[in-house]
Amino acid sequence: MDLITPFVIRKKSNLFRILAMLLVVICLVGTLSQTAQAANTFVITDGDAVTVHTTYASDPAKVLQEAGVSLSADDIYTTESVDGVSEIKVQRLQTIKVYYGEKIFEVSSFGETLQALFVRLGILVNDSVVVSLPLDTETYNGMEVRVDSIDQTTESYTVEVPFETVYCDDPTLAVGEEKVLVAGKPGQNCCTANVSYVNGQETDRSIYEQTVLVEPVSQVVAVGTGEKVGQVNDQPLIGNGVIVLPSGEVLTYTKKDTFLATAYTHMDAGCDEYTSNGTKVKWGVVAVDPEVIPYGTRMFIVSNDGKYVYGLSTAEDCGGAIINKRLDLYMPTLEEAFQFGRRNCTVYFLGGANWKDN
Repeated sequence: MDLITPFVIRKKSNLFRILAMLLVVICLVGTLSQTAQAANTFVITDGDAVTVHTTYASDPAKVLQEAGVSLSADDIYTTESVDGVSEIKVQRLQTIKVYYGEKIFEVSSFGETLQALFVRLGILVNDSVVVSLPLDTETYNGMEVRVDSIDQTTESYTVEVPFETVYCDDPTLAVGEEKVLVAGKPGQNCCTANVSYVNGQETDRSIYEQTVLVEPVSQVVAVGTGEKVGQVNDQPLIGNGVIVLPSGEVLTYTKKDTFLATAYTHMDAGCDEYTSNGTKVKWGVVAVDPEVIPYGTRMFIVSNDGKYVYGLSTAEDCGGAIINKRLDLYMPTLEEAFQFGRRNCTVYFLGGANWKDN
């Protein structure tokens, strides 16, 4: 019995040692396991927020919960492992309004470019539409974007051209009294334009061609100065761009200038009854420098001192001394030529006047 007891004691001692060793191994394995689990590192991207989280957990849902990232029922996430680091990308549900012409769409997205969104919605984006935001814009919650249709056409149409009112001083009327000498009439132009429409509404109109169909007629109004009230008007009334003759005929001029004028007759030395152009001389024939005033130019000539109205004339002759801003006016008699002498004159260059030979 005494021999058996030490053997049993030794056996129990060995068993305790084995158990202790097993316990040490289990603890060591547990520690190594925990150490391995603690090496899990997650990079969590939630919009602009980026969180790095280290955990023993490997389930993304638990990782997000540990990191304090809460998800709604409509939010989703994706996972990816890059170079031993796990990435979790949270995609929040976005609500976006798309105004497409007259229609409004409320759509959902989890973050994409507008180009991708339009492809998904079947909205064709080409030169016939305009988008309120660049196509590479990333969507965000609450975004509003317009997609409007554009239509560009060419249109021809007529427009009314308003007439101008021209005022002339009339000494035969009382001071401030006005009299309409010529009633104004509006003109008409044909216009051709490029026109842009957005959703059927005109947004731009660019006229690139105009054709005059009817010229406007300026309204001519005489304004009294009271110098010769009640007398017969025997002088032309001159306003801005118009000349009203005593007969009531209205001439238009495009510009005016001052020239030094003399007078000549067909009886002067070297002159005869014909101009240098072969036409017969008569009242209204003017010798000019053709380099300054081309032959055929129609004019209305008045002396600057207001004492002489030569009137309607045309450039038909020339002379050796008539150079630069010089004129020689034809007079039928030597007496008239001497009476005129040498005067500074205002020359009105006529536009669309009804030319009448004297």
